[in-house]
Amino acid sequence: MPELPEVETTVRGLAKFLEGERITRVVLNRADLRRPFPADLVQVMTGATVSTLSRRAKYGLMHLDRGATMIFHLGMSGRWRIDPETPETHDHLLLETAHHRFALCDPRRFGSVDLVATGALNLWPQFAALGPEPLGPGLSVGHLKAALKGKTQSIKLCLLDQRIVAGLGNIYVCEALWRAGIRPTKPAGKVTGPQLARLVPAIVAVLEASIRDGGSTLRDYAAPSGELGYFASSFDVYGRDGQPCRRDDGGVIERIAQGGRSTWFCPVCQK
Repeated sequence: MPELPEVETTVRGLAKFLEGERITRVVLNRADLRRPFPADLVQVMTGATVSTLSRRAKYGLMHLDRGATMIFHLGMSGRWRIDPETPETHDHLLLETAHHRFALCDPRRFGSVDLVATGALNLWPQFAALGPEPLGPGLSVGHLKAALKGKTQSIKLCLLDQRIVAGLGNIYVCEALWRAGIRPTKPAGKVTGPQLARLVPAIVAVLEASIRDGGSTLRDYAAPSGELGYFASSFDVYGRDGQPCRRDDGGVIERIAQGGRSTWFCPVCQK
């Protein structure tokens, strides 16, 4: 599933071509993705100007000058294509401006598109309970200390809880915990202050590095330009079970299951 850096890369790619542009045509090639398209999507978006694009957690937001925001989630396999040379079977939503065409392609149809009043975005059910953005000022040692206090659940699973930090996914939690030297199975309430002080900048650094590299190309993901991200080549632990730790500490990366997902870590340097 595209994670936060992939969504951020997508939003930035779309913004170059869409911000300030008027949408002249909207086409729906089917009635739904994971759930039905908004009934008034075509009516509201046709003729509207895209003011800005932004991201909240793993959602992309297309803000319109009509007081509405189109929210998209890429699901398992969704991606935007800009000026596609040929149509694809799974191009389910098409947007056109005077200069470009945009196709939302989603073969598995696990993505979604919603239309919400811009002034009520924080009240939208999927956003109402979200924690702070990991790349914003809300993520701090103080926030994590308060949110994790007394929790016996592992730090790995707590960081995946969107109510604690919005937008973190499996890949980047594994990578951040390695950078911070924290064992993913450690009870969250027992993570020390010094460890949290390492964890916050580790989360920021790994996300920013992935965004800089265009995301991690896993399975179907590609940026709107069609370019493939290459951060996957920089993974320190993710998918590296059986390989030596990059810290040359004698450790060998292990893979375990947590909450139905795989976790990779070094048993030597992560305490």
